[in-house]
Amino acid sequence: MNARVRFAPSPTGYLHIGGARTAMYCHLYAKATGGSYVLRIEDTDQQRSKKEYEEAMIDDLKWLGLTHQEGPDVGGDFGPYRQSERMDIYNELIDQLVKEGKAYPCFLTQEELEQLTEKATSEKIAPHAYHGKYRDLDANEAAEKIKAGTEYVIRFKNPQKTYTFNDIVRGEVSFGPDMVGDFVIKRSNGMPVYNFCCVVDDWKMQMTHVIRAEEHLPNTLRQLMLYEAFGAKAPEFAHCSLLVGSDRQKLSKRHGATSVRQYRDQHYLPQALNNYLCLLGWSHPEEKDIFSLDEISDIFDLNRFNKAPALYDIEKLNHFNGEHLRALSEDELLAYLPCELACDHDFFKQSKEWQQTCVNFYREKIQLPSEFENFLKDIFSLEAVETEEVKEVSSWETTSQIAEYLKAEIAKIDADFVTGDDFTNWQNHLKKEMKIKGKPLFKGIRFALTSRTEGPDLKVLVPLTPVSIIKERLGKL
Repeated sequence: MNARVRFAPSPTGYLHIGGARTAMYCHLYAKATGGSYVLRIEDTDQQRSKKEYEEAMIDDLKWLGLTHQEGPDVGGDFGPYRQSERMDIYNELIDQLVKEGKAYPCFLTQEELEQLTEKATSEKIAPHAYHGKYRDLDANEAAEKIKAGTEYVIRFKNPQKTYTFNDIVRGEVSFGPDMVGDFVIKRSNGMPVYNFCCVVDDWKMQMTHVIRAEEHLPNTLRQLMLYEAFGAKAPEFAHCSLLVGSDRQKLSKRHGATSVRQYRDQHYLPQALNNYLCLLGWSHPEEKDIFSLDEISDIFDLNRFNKAPALYDIEKLNHFNGEHLRALSEDELLAYLPCELACDHDFFKQSKEWQQTCVNFYREKIQLPSEFENFLKDIFSLEAVETEEVKEVSSWETTSQIAEYLKAEIAKIDADFVTGDDFTNWQNHLKKEMKIKGKPLFKGIRFALTSRTEGPDLKVLVPLTPVSIIKERLGKL
């Protein structure tokens, strides 16, 4: 089956990571079935929708590699792909429902609505119980009211029966006849509502599957009613688990960065973000954790979704970023890892070969580029790290002996860098000739050369450190 699936964001802010996950699932399912992934912009909220957000969303989706085959920026056979450009389609179909007696003008004022809701509440019945006041109003009388300028909305007549459907994730879902009343499909300002536009668009754009977050599940009842009213076949639904924070509440700004743009700004790898988001609600058939979207595009299956809320853990995302960082080629790593360094950082003053050796050295130790500058202090910093161990090691007599020996040896070096052999010779001399061994040797030589007592392999670190830096450090001892 060549599925047609869509991602339909509202351009009222930057792309949320939950939205990115939905877009990714749509993209993967379209590829797995040889179908089409469509981008539709739901911009009927005229006050909050902004062109800049639409453009940013499209840009972020492209950054993630989630390329759509149809959309407002690329066109297609089922456009327009912005709801604001589809008003004639909506209005024609709303008029059709009214003529068929499936919808009607409702003249309830806001004050009346509040009074009826209050009455229903006092009687302990559903708030919408009295909203159908104008349900059976004579068509001529309704027309007179409209002609007189009375404000109104269009409500859909609830058939008042049970609706059942099979959700790919949730299984069988049933909605009773009293769960909603006669709901609004067109506001008093003439703007059709979300549930109506969504049904019309999915129907007319021939969507076969709707993949979306669990929070949209209640909307399905209204949408099933509308599909039935139009005599249209509803798509298959897959309502994915919610993303929740550590407090098990719906993911929000209080949990940290929630937009794709924020993660881009922090230089996360798009393949890492995709990989992590994919596993928040879906499982690999071979239980793999680390993969690219291309590696799963042929095996992606909607039946592997998990119902339970997915815990969003930034530490796990960082781990995934580290794994994908280590999979980069040498050239990719060299372009990526130093991206947060200031342009005048000493790293950039070194040769390309030195830079390549440096990033490869730290490849296994880093998860994010933001950590790289701190690691480079091993190489370039002239300040001693103030710890109790540093104080202790610096007080040893053997450390003074090591420092004096190294000062003499480094003075003999004319090159900009020492070699690994130089370091090995120094260490062997200290051990064999000066009889310094064990902790006094390893801690002492590290402190003398780096001003630290902990750190990475000295045999690689020392040849990466400019001789001028080593001399200055030794000069302070």
